[in-house]
Amino acid sequence: MSTTPRIAFLASQIDDAQEALAALTTRHGQCQPEEADVLCALGGDGFMLQTLHRYGSLARPVFGMKLGTVGFLMNQHREDDLLERIHAAEPAVLHPLEMIAQTESGATVGSLAYNEVSLLRQTRQAAHLSIELNGKPRLDELIADGVMVATAAGSTAYNYSAHGPILPLGANVVALTPIAAFRPRRWRGALLKGDTEVRFRVLDPFKRPVSATADSHEVRDVVEVMIRESRERTVTMLFDPEHNLEERILSEQFEA
Repeated sequence: MSTTPRIAFLASQIDDAQEALAALTTRHGQCQPEEADVLCALGGDGFMLQTLHRYGSLARPVFGMKLGTVGFLMNQHREDDLLERIHAAEPAVLHPLEMIAQTESGATVGSLAYNEVSLLRQTRQAAHLSIELNGKPRLDELIADGVMVATAAGSTAYNYSAHGPILPLGANVVALTPIAAFRPRRWRGALLKGDTEVRFRVLDPFKRPVSATADSHEVRDVVEVMIRESRERTVTMLFDPEHNLEERILSEQFEA
């Protein structure tokens, strides 16, 4: 990174983010993401995920500032010392999940997820799913509202709401978490090595249709979904030292 980094400012459509965009570009200038040293995302966690999906292939570090309703993946919004904060920031390297979904119509759809891939029932009927890990059957039938595979960065989001575990950053594990499981009644999910290939098969796709969602990308009427951690695609997020992502994940586990 150069002494004075070239910054591409990206903002959500909310008024606060647009005002911050105008102020920051007036002070620091603006460049295209492809020409930038750092991307600066202004918004909430949802906008951060949009930024990672849209520009992750550029392999530029991303410094986010919270101007939305949720900001677990963001730093506090301050405009005065941005360059100093970027230089002092601690990096967190994330590996997204790769999802490959087969649909009832025969289509194959691929997508990436930085938080989680979730399978959900589409109707009032519970989903019936089987689970394979690295090609070996592990659960012949899960009856539930759904199931998900979550990264460490995403483990404090939907996964945590479904009573899944919070994962330490850098532990090279993912969480396999059921959503409102009916049977097996006592199954609470599993912790898996990051390189585990997880395959879900929908056992009755016509009577009990299931959708698959990678972050915000939904695929309807799936019959089989394969999920694995990507080792080719990584993203680097930058955090203020006092509020780095590892500390936030740890703090979540001790909040009253």
